[in-house]
Amino acid sequence: MKLWGGRFTKETNKLVDEYTASIYFDQELAEQDILGSLAHVNMLGKCGILSDKDVQTITGGLKKVAEKIRSGEAAFSVSNEDIHMNIEKMLIDEIGPVGGKLHTGRSRNDQVALDMHLYLREKVVELVGLLIKLQQSFLKQAKENLDTVLPGYTHLQRAQPVLFAHHMMAYYNMFDRDLERLKDGWKRINQMPLGAGALAGTTFPIDREYVAELLHFDGVYENSMDAVSDRDFIVEFLSHASLIITHLSRLSEELVLWSSQEFSFVELDDSFCTGSSIMPQKKNPDVAELVRGKTGRVYGNLIGLLTVLKGLPLAYNKDMQEDKEGMFDTVKTLHGALSLFAPMIETMKVNQTQMKNAVSRDFSNATDLADYLVNKGMPFREAHEVVGKTVLYCIQHNKYLQDLSLDEYREFSSLFDNDIYQAIAIETVVNARDVQGGTARNRVEKQIQLAEQTLIQHNEWWQEHKQKIDVSL
Repeated sequence: MKLWGGRFTKETNKLVDEYTASIYFDQELAEQDILGSLAHVNMLGKCGILSDKDVQTITGGLKKVAEKIRSGEAAFSVSNEDIHMNIEKMLIDEIGPVGGKLHTGRSRNDQVALDMHLYLREKVVELVGLLIKLQQSFLKQAKENLDTVLPGYTHLQRAQPVLFAHHMMAYYNMFDRDLERLKDGWKRINQMPLGAGALAGTTFPIDREYVAELLHFDGVYENSMDAVSDRDFIVEFLSHASLIITHLSRLSEELVLWSSQEFSFVELDDSFCTGSSIMPQKKNPDVAELVRGKTGRVYGNLIGLLTVLKGLPLAYNKDMQEDKEGMFDTVKTLHGALSLFAPMIETMKVNQTQMKNAVSRDFSNATDLADYLVNKGMPFREAHEVVGKTVLYCIQHNKYLQDLSLDEYREFSSLFDNDIYQAIAIETVVNARDVQGGTARNRVEKQIQLAEQTLIQHNEWWQEHKQKIDVSL
């Protein structure tokens, strides 16, 4: 007999059991479900809804069930549908009919919502910690490469030279926004839905604030219907996760290009690469490629949940069972990617000589040639045309700007003088960008200093919130 089977005259068709059961995947929530139940029964005792004896018996039984699940002794049953009913059945088997009192004053609707809030807040704190480690790896590379210059690209064409440290700090800032989004999302995740019942609340004199305090929530949902039907906090997380994996994918693309023989800008550590089954010489950047490939599944999980929610009336609907697998998959995918990327970036070897050779044999200093003429009084648009013709001349004669003689320069403008060579030297070009956010060495040093201060704040948040999710009942 189902725990809810009193109203039914027939057993559930086995195909229905198999199709509608969520225990295949929501057993992931076992720890959170038991934690929520421990807080709930504690509150029932405090409010005089259950006797102290019943509270002690149920609490002891829940802890025994938790031990069996952790040790692998517990067997989950499809006939019990989900993690909530499975645990309740195990509890009743453990302590007898008194276990049935646990569900007083709550529904599976607010119970599952609680479980997901507990689960996701824990995972967000873990991901923040991993993002901090990734940012630290960018800072390490930036500090070690403050004098390393590489070509900056637009349209994947050589554009202007930049410091490799500046490039690393661009990624630092991308992931800093990601980290801030996760921290901000915590505000919505750390709200407690339990006590909303099925949708309308409960007739029992419960104390929701007390449960929130026990579980270290910052507040409770003010509307019972909203509490059981809200999945915004998951959508928001999946959206943030999609941006994080986007940034990892963009970085992956550059690592794949940079580690190719054609670029040879970096070499990834052997421990983060794989070989070929047939070509002995190969060293493949498989981690970067696979993260780039897994981006699609994270996007899919976001679009999947948005699609599930778009036509649902209030309050709870069985459709909402589809909110979990995508969330679990995204957490796993992102956790794995971030765990790998921090040490991969940290151990990456930077080929400074190859990068210097690259910026010495291109026209990425052409803008500075135009700026030189502007500083001599020529309008920029005219200077742009003059430099364009100069570059064309170089291409036709297999030369670069620094190879031209002063006489050749003066064929294009009489404003050119001996100081032109210093003006277009790579070090000059880089350090001329001495504006806030620019690639000049002193500006990049300031970026690093600011980042180090920000990381201290992130780490303080992380430490504080690790304590918030550390609940013992």
